[in-house]
Amino acid sequence: MDNIELLLKKLSEAFGPSGFEADVRKIMKEELSKYASNIYTDGLGSLIAELSEQSKGPKIMVTAHMDEVGLLVKYVDDRGYVKFQQLGGWLDQALIGQRWKILTKKGEVLGVSGIKTPHVMSAEEKKKIVKSDDVFVDVGADNKKDAETRLGIFPGDPIAPVSQFDFLGQSRLYVGKAWDDRVGLAVMLEVARSLKATDMQNKVLLVSTVQEEVGLRGAITSSFAIEPDIGINVESGVAGDYPGISKNESQEQIGSGPTIFLHDSMMLPNLKLRDLVVSIAKELHMNIQFNVLKGYGEDGAAIQKSHKGVPTINIAVPTRYLHSHNGVIS
Repeated sequence: MDNIELLLKKLSEAFGPSGFEADVRKIMKEELSKYASNIYTDGLGSLIAELSEQSKGPKIMVTAHMDEVGLLVKYVDDRGYVKFQQLGGWLDQALIGQRWKILTKKGEVLGVSGIKTPHVMSAEEKKKIVKSDDVFVDVGADNKKDAETRLGIFPGDPIAPVSQFDFLGQSRLYVGKAWDDRVGLAVMLEVARSLKATDMQNKVLLVSTVQEEVGLRGAITSSFAIEPDIGINVESGVAGDYPGISKNESQEQIGSGPTIFLHDSMMLPNLKLRDLVVSIAKELHMNIQFNVLKGYGEDGAAIQKSHKGVPTINIAVPTRYLHSHNGVIS
């Protein structure tokens, strides 16, 4: 694996559901320290790195979020099975039959999510869509006391997907968890590396935000702390190049360049900033895609609405199978 692939692997496999981003923050702080000397966190836990501390120019805030969709222990039942609350937007069916890691005060605990076996379901039950309330996590405990005393599992413990980084299609594509938004973090680190050798006239702040998946919370606090003049949010895009998605639902595909979100449920990009990015891409002979989405929401929306309003754009890396154990990027 080359250095980029090693970085992608490290970021993808890191534990970091919303509100529990410490492992990812440690990686980002270590990587960003190669390019910035002033690195700090805000009160909520977002990591802020200043690349050009002495610059008096406009402040450009570049963001990508550290958190991934995950779960939270709700309670342990009498037989030792874990019931949970979702952290972020899971499709209920994506929760079934997967491996999970629970982070307790005693360490990490492996679990597998289960449902009632189809062998004992009625014909009517088999027709129904399984709801998340019917899913549980089996941690191999004998009972509630065993889960709590031996394994250390208690309400409020975070749960993250278990998935290994790997190659798909003879190394052409990358498969792993949490590309939303660990791929954005990787892009942001490449931005830092590229800018290090330049004479920056602007004050560039790279922000690894927390709790995006539960309400853009890190972007809200960090944008108020920084008071940026321009916002650039780097996200995972919504690839529409696989069965079940029409072009009317998504217009981007993996392997065809970055995407500008022209519309989503929470924001529209600044038009001058959009046109600037397009013109730069043309100068560099770089292919760029556009996507108009009905849904979706991202940190750019929080930045855009901060203070007196901030010109903001979302630039995305097309991604297949978001919010699952196995996403795909190129």
